[in-house]
Amino acid sequence: MRRPARLIVFSLLVAVSAASQAAPPTEAGISSAHPAATAAGMEILAKGGNAFDAAVAVSAALAVVEPQSSGLGGGGFWLLHSASDQRDIMVDGREKAPAAADHDMYLDDDGRFIEHASRDGALAAGIPGEPAALVHIAETYGALDLATDLAPAIRLAREGFPINAHMRKLAGYRAEVLARHPASAALILDDAGQPLAEGTILRQPDLAATLKALADHGHDGFYAGRVARQLVEAVRSAGGIWTRQDLSDYRAVEREPVVGHYRANERDFTIVSAAPPSSGGPVLVEALNILEGFDWAQLDDVQRRHVTIEAMRRAYRDRAQYLGDPDFVDMPLARLADKSYAAGLRTGIRMDRATHSDELAPVTAGYTSAGTDTTHFSIIDGQGNRVAATLSVNFPFGSGMVAAGTGVFLNDEMDDFAAKPLTPNGYGLVGTEANSIAPGKRPLSSMTPTFVIGPEREIALGTPGGSRIISMVLLGVLDFAHGGDAASVVGHKRYHHQYLPDQVEYEPGALSPATISSLQALGHRLKDVGRHYGDMHAVIRNRQTGAVDAAADPRGIGCAEVGVDNSHCDTLETSGSGVMY
Repeated sequence: MRRPARLIVFSLLVAVSAASQAAPPTEAGISSAHPAATAAGMEILAKGGNAFDAAVAVSAALAVVEPQSSGLGGGGFWLLHSASDQRDIMVDGREKAPAAADHDMYLDDDGRFIEHASRDGALAAGIPGEPAALVHIAETYGALDLATDLAPAIRLAREGFPINAHMRKLAGYRAEVLARHPASAALILDDAGQPLAEGTILRQPDLAATLKALADHGHDGFYAGRVARQLVEAVRSAGGIWTRQDLSDYRAVEREPVVGHYRANERDFTIVSAAPPSSGGPVLVEALNILEGFDWAQLDDVQRRHVTIEAMRRAYRDRAQYLGDPDFVDMPLARLADKSYAAGLRTGIRMDRATHSDELAPVTAGYTSAGTDTTHFSIIDGQGNRVAATLSVNFPFGSGMVAAGTGVFLNDEMDDFAAKPLTPNGYGLVGTEANSIAPGKRPLSSMTPTFVIGPEREIALGTPGGSRIISMVLLGVLDFAHGGDAASVVGHKRYHHQYLPDQVEYEPGALSPATISSLQALGHRLKDVGRHYGDMHAVIRNRQTGAVDAAADPRGIGCAEVGVDNSHCDTLETSGSGVMY
């Protein structure tokens, strides 16, 4: 593995390194949201690549086969574990606001939020980060060259793949916006303005050419030259504010992951998760710290759900109050991760009734801090390297705009800023000045790629799902810590609370009628969201035997593979309907 030019020293890695020592595994495992992407990763492992090469291959393949979820026009967070030196790194490829962005750009003359301006079209797009992240990962941590890592995705874009029911469904959801942009309509809609039929082979020669430029020229293949010129021309002609300088200035950033500890069943688990500008790690660790103080074995099913909901409520409240881009705001991260702070929050949880959100300290709009669609994959390779990566263009097909000549769907991640303090975004999340718009700033995210390292097993996991991502990962971590295997973790029934709106959302079948009645009797307001959500992917390694267990969420069309010599993902049908995240 090539060493990075600049090493980041992590103050908390002593505990992580001690928890991570183990013999190399004998198997490799990948789980991703699409069989073709899993197959691309396995192809690279078979060529001698490591988990980081495979991560580049899977990310790029997902950009081709899941344009509704992620892509070169979006961004994400790649959580990496290097087995050779026991280091954990988060590669931040989150989008940035253009230099011409301003605090009130989505408000009208009366100060009212213009809802769709931050979600649809060129003005909604931040400067993409995924291409820079892929180049950085391949050049810094990969065993193969970038061109080799990107080859499966280039082939997929050129040769095409069949549109599945899930993609068609989401194209229908965004058809009105897609139809406004000629390059988008030409790619994904028919002559009548309807989504292309399921089974249609979707070929993307422009995207293949963009990927080839990235493979040949690295960072400059996307952020300079022909591709950059086409991106800026397309954005500005559609009313956007990008410049060539915005693109040339973009760099992926390495950040120290959030590290926490959770004790369950007399076993200690180390949690390594995404750091700001993702809220995932801080909120996850805070919720786990709150829950650690309850004796799980002494609680019945309703009580466990009750205290988990209350932990979610309090942790999401702090998300709204404090979190933002660490390059712009100071955040009380140490306090939020402190077990004494969690103990104080825990004292406010009553077992006989729910806490209504308006009973907590209100979120202060003036505090300045002195995605419906995303994707995820998890990888563990034969040397014990791990990757958990969550990528996004935010809403399905991002802003709905393909930049002509590039094949790239542009994100609408500007909606993840707090365009107006305490005004809900597309996921109902509220924020303060800590997450306000500023030039060059990265919007707060809920993406939560996570590692959990226990005495006998370790897991890489994560999921798409907008504001529900953190609560899904929390439930997955709890399931793993209490003995669940990969299939159990990704299949766990889901419920969610995010402080505001003050309601418990749950997927069909997640709560029995008796549990619903009991929670309502405690004062919880419940809402069946009417559909399954999330698309979790997990890979578990047994640290004693080296055996690997991987599973793809049954709600989606993804594929999990263990071992590089018995691939089945490359031939798997993808006709299932999937879910809308």
